[in-house]
Amino acid sequence: MKSSAERLRWWVPLVSALVVVAGLAAARAGAGQEPAEKTTGRWCFAWTPALPKGAEERAALVKGAKWPSASKITISFLDGDPVVQRKVMEQAVKWTREAGGPANLIFEFRRDGPTDIRISFKNPGSWSVIGTGCRQIVDPGQPTMNFGWLDPATDETEYRRVVLHEFGHAIGLIHEHQNPAGGIQWNQVQVVKDLSGPPNNWSIPVISHNMFEPYAAHETNFTKVDSKSIMMYPIPANWTLNQFSAGLNTDLSDLDKAFVREQYP
Repeated sequence: MKSSAERLRWWVPLVSALVVVAGLAAARAGAGQEPAEKTTGRWCFAWTPALPKGAEERAALVKGAKWPSASKITISFLDGDPVVQRKVMEQAVKWTREAGGPANLIFEFRRDGPTDIRISFKNPGSWSVIGTGCRQIVDPGQPTMNFGWLDPATDETEYRRVVLHEFGHAIGLIHEHQNPAGGIQWNQVQVVKDLSGPPNNWSIPVISHNMFEPYAAHETNFTKVDSKSIMMYPIPANWTLNQFSAGLNTDLSDLDKAFVREQYP
């Protein structure tokens, strides 16, 4: 049997929208929030199964992965502490109308059987397949979502932040800094300097693709860039030329709610 690390390496070639929040460490340190060494294991990527040759990956991530309104999305846990599982469920349903959230979607957690979303806690980082892409992952033992650092002692604010973010990807949302509406004037020299060194060590093409390239506007539903969105990661002011910055958002913003309510009426 392959180890978790080996399985993760096998999945990586399928990633079409890798957005590891390596910037989380750099940004939080740059914003004076936490030493970088405390956040180097905390990153996210959102991904979709490989698309047909010639398809526009970025456009497909949004409209092509949207659930029909009123969908029942089935969810199960592949592993994990029951206390952590319960806390994940409590936060996840806050997206749904039944729990007072904005989306006309039903999250049905099941103990077993085939499900759309399969959650693990065994792999590095926190990540999710985008939207309906999870249905293309047919191996029942392969997770479509992972929470790499949550444990029973994690505080409730961190549970809310991380779980809402990953379930945002699961209902089709992208990372907010790649919103095609623009508005972020990147200080590319500084971003490249921070992300090309430890702990990230990204190449310039990877930085460009994951930080500076927005999604395709003509096939993407979007609002103006929302610095308070749960889908936005911290961006220190020295990463931009227009003093745009974002803190560590821990809950759905008003624009998150309005936009998702519109997408899932």
